[in-house]
Amino acid sequence: MTVLETIQRSAGFLARKGVDSPRLQVELLLAHVLKLPRLKLYLNFERELAGPELDALRDLLKRRGDREPLQHILGSTSFCGLEIKVNRDAMVPRPETELLAERAWQFLSTYMTRPRVLDYGTGTGCLAVAIAVQCPAVQVVALDVSPAALALARDNAAAHGVTGRIRLIQGDGLGALSATDFFDLVASNPPYIPSAEIGSLAPEVRNHDPRIALDGGADGLEHYRHFAAEAARHLCPDGRIMMEFGDGQGERIRELFVQHNWIVERIESDYTGRPRILTARVGGSK
Repeated sequence: MTVLETIQRSAGFLARKGVDSPRLQVELLLAHVLKLPRLKLYLNFERELAGPELDALRDLLKRRGDREPLQHILGSTSFCGLEIKVNRDAMVPRPETELLAERAWQFLSTYMTRPRVLDYGTGTGCLAVAIAVQCPAVQVVALDVSPAALALARDNAAAHGVTGRIRLIQGDGLGALSATDFFDLVASNPPYIPSAEIGSLAPEVRNHDPRIALDGGADGLEHYRHFAAEAARHLCPDGRIMMEFGDGQGERIRELFVQHNWIVERIESDYTGRPRILTARVGGSK
């Protein structure tokens, strides 16, 4: 069977399984099996696949057809141009979070000394690693409740040569920090899915991302209340907090922060036009 025939038949299989973008998914899996860049498949459409190659692809297609995330099958994903190791111990990084990372390092670029950043709920460490790569002077504290997620973040920091500038802390909430921990930026993509909605998420998410990385409590806003009430005590006078949030949550989160004397500077939309990132500072700072 040729490369083109394999792609066409396999895409049909994934489509019947309800997988989004089935042809793209097949091409990525086949490129992985053949150890080729995906676009080079187009130069090899007439190539006959060997038996072991077909067997390997069939195994991967079955896993994808069972709705295992593509990123878990491949073992990594791209985040801000960096290859980030992923597994079931942490949520797969989302494209929306790349905007949070970009806004973070743009803000930090204004600092001439060594800025300090808290990445709350670091998961894979993608946000901490991206910020550390882009800002060579930064020191990051990466906090997560899960020891397994922190082990994954440690691997990703090492892979990108920033281990010495990322301190990993295991703990539940801001109470895990020392009273002397102050930051120029607190950045977070916390759990924000309402508990009752988790069962309706795509199988790739509800069955494979850790529930603790998804569940934001009854209304999805549990972590935002925590931040609005407590984060100011860990923020430097001219510091900022930047948080990602879910669809339809922006105005309620703005109200939470305003009630606790924060000044919400902006709520920014993601690349699909949905409000996604809140930036705020403590009242009285500039």
